[in-house]
Amino acid sequence: MRNIDQPAADRPKIEVSAFWRMFPAGMRRRWWMFRPFDLIARHFPVFKPHRGLLVVRMDGIGDMMLFRQSLDHYADAFGVDKSDITVLGCDSWKPISDQVFAGYRVITIDEHAYARKLMYRFRVNLMVRRLAPETAVCDSYLRRAMMADSLVWGSAAKRTVVSMPYVNEPTRSEFTFYLSQVDEIIDTGPYPTHEIIRHFRFVSAVAGKRIDPVPPKIEWPEDPSSLTGEGPYAVLNPGSNEPGRRWPFASYVSIAEKLLEMGWKVMFVGTRAERWDAALLDDIAKRPGVTDLTGRTSLVELMRLMKTAGLVISNDTGPAHLSISLGAPTLVIVGGGHFTSFVPYPEQVSPDNARFIYETMECYHCFWRCHKRDSKYDVFPCVAAIPVDDVWNVCKGLIADGKSAGAQAAAAG
Repeated sequence: MRNIDQPAADRPKIEVSAFWRMFPAGMRRRWWMFRPFDLIARHFPVFKPHRGLLVVRMDGIGDMMLFRQSLDHYADAFGVDKSDITVLGCDSWKPISDQVFAGYRVITIDEHAYARKLMYRFRVNLMVRRLAPETAVCDSYLRRAMMADSLVWGSAAKRTVVSMPYVNEPTRSEFTFYLSQVDEIIDTGPYPTHEIIRHFRFVSAVAGKRIDPVPPKIEWPEDPSSLTGEGPYAVLNPGSNEPGRRWPFASYVSIAEKLLEMGWKVMFVGTRAERWDAALLDDIAKRPGVTDLTGRTSLVELMRLMKTAGLVISNDTGPAHLSISLGAPTLVIVGGGHFTSFVPYPEQVSPDNARFIYETMECYHCFWRCHKRDSKYDVFPCVAAIPVDDVWNVCKGLIADGKSAGAQAAAAG
């Protein structure tokens, strides 16, 4: 554990010359195109006094879940009222933001459009500038400078506090430009420190006292979905925005068949874009007790499904973290791309309802740049190698120890 009480004077500093800041080397062409408009927005006249805290979260649903518990310490750490904290997040989790961030102000944007579309970016930057925050913060480790750091910089806050990000050669110039202009940089640890640990190290450093990390958890009403009917059911999430992280669908089918033999119902979920083995899915969906919900559930409906599920099986993707945070018995199938940065959770913050299964290989920590597959559509070998029998054994243990209402009903049946 790093020294969380490290004085601000001893924290990392990035310094560059005035000339380099004016003409930074190594920046992408897109950055130069955005620069004049970013400067206009940053210096746009705003006459109201600076107030409150802006928390920039340009990341997916899963990353947001890992961050959420640490946010509740921000009011005390930064000396502001909870009502004066604005979370600037992503449209992908807007439908659940009112429930997940109750008591906070939430503004969401299309982060991908912000990184690519000049006029959309300009409008967002003007909106952020008009917020006039006293303090702007970003504690994400794996982040994009032209998204998260640009927003912190563009806010023109009186105080800016960020974590030291993961920097490689292609991103070094962009991060150097923004980090050289922030007030405080907090080093939350070397790669591959887990994100939950990082979030609590960050807020501990700001508060000047140790704040112990806790497992992810969100409050969500237990409102059974009309899609499930009576009896125990499992939610299977075989998709992922990265094809390589998808445990073979035939393996999911094998697990589904075992659940059907137990008298359980099976719900397949995901987006239409993730319906990557449609023939197999259509075939298993003809079986009594199987429902294909891919592309048919909103994010809110997915939350309702997982909340009362007796079992959730998911690849390493956002819904896995949602399910764990909801308290559903959850098994996550893990690859080695950035092993232990997001999954599996460290023991001290891994709740009883979560399990992680993986097949260790010598090439772990490849950052998903796998050299052992023929195309970008192939499953990563470390994911494909996880045996069905091993997954089923973990599932049986989760069902036996299930904490959710669905699992308890299944055990009683």
